[in-house]
Amino acid sequence: MLENKEAPKTPLDSLGEFALIDHLTKSATTALASTVLGIGDDAAVLKHKGETVVSTDMLIEGVHFDLAYMPLKHLGYKAMVVNLSDIYAMNAQATQVLVSLAVSNRFPLEAVEELYAGIHLACKTYGVDLVGGDTTSSQQGLQLSVTALGIAPKTGAVLRSGASEKDLLVVSGDLGGAYMGLQVLARENEVFKANPQHQPDLEPYSYLVERQLKPEARKDVVQLLHDLKVQPTSMIDISDGLSSEVMHLCKQSGVGCRVYENKIPLDPQFISVCEEFNLDSTTIALSGGEDYELLFTIKQTDFDKIKGNPNLTVIGHMTAKGDAPSLITRAEEVIPLKAQGWKAF
Repeated sequence: MLENKEAPKTPLDSLGEFALIDHLTKSATTALASTVLGIGDDAAVLKHKGETVVSTDMLIEGVHFDLAYMPLKHLGYKAMVVNLSDIYAMNAQATQVLVSLAVSNRFPLEAVEELYAGIHLACKTYGVDLVGGDTTSSQQGLQLSVTALGIAPKTGAVLRSGASEKDLLVVSGDLGGAYMGLQVLARENEVFKANPQHQPDLEPYSYLVERQLKPEARKDVVQLLHDLKVQPTSMIDISDGLSSEVMHLCKQSGVGCRVYENKIPLDPQFISVCEEFNLDSTTIALSGGEDYELLFTIKQTDFDKIKGNPNLTVIGHMTAKGDAPSLITRAEEVIPLKAQGWKAF
């Protein structure tokens, strides 16, 4: 699925580490004034004004991704999005990235070029400079680490700890799609392994599959809030599932929360595929993860500024200190929220 037997395969050891780095980064140009010096020396040189925000993530083959259905170009793009999303979750603008790669000898140069094609595409899409990183050999598969940097606004980075009682809880986009996209891909992969002649028809699941394979970080939402003159009081991105992220905000801010089931934004294709898999759509939206939407709180006085905006949905409000984070069901039952999303260990 990933390899074309007729395509050329250049062993990585035919280049050596430094030639490989030069080859993979030769198209990396710098465009930002804050990048004084990019790739080519012992370290990059940056010149930021105000607060600098930094985030890093690792993606490990067999833990975070399966190359049976994750194309390498998509993997490179997604690795960038995962990290850039953390920068936008601070209400900041991403500026530079560093990429480190550990790869086994089962991958030819052409495969790594595909990976970097996705990385370079994400740099162009989000307007960030690739300014460094490292490559090394791996005994087991592929490991990818990305560090992202950004600049906070003059008002400072928005933290998880700023929410107050009565603040409104707002989410961008819709939830649960990435998890159901993964379920579709995993199912089709099992069918393919049982019958290699089977060609999966993913068209009915196109939106959900794209949410899994090519997610987007919500840089646009940060800009939207700036344009609307809305200052979030707290913010986090949804990587581990809505319920986990709500609980993070509550814990860090020292408040409770009420999330209303009937307000959680769900895509029609997502609802349909949940029914196909006999899964509860609310449970998946709360616990699925990898949506990379932004979850944030605002003062009630800012509600009129976001009211009716198709990118944003008010799904609840923060309550008093000591209150448990809760879900108000469609039947108006009060159920404690539980963090059932991704666990690394």
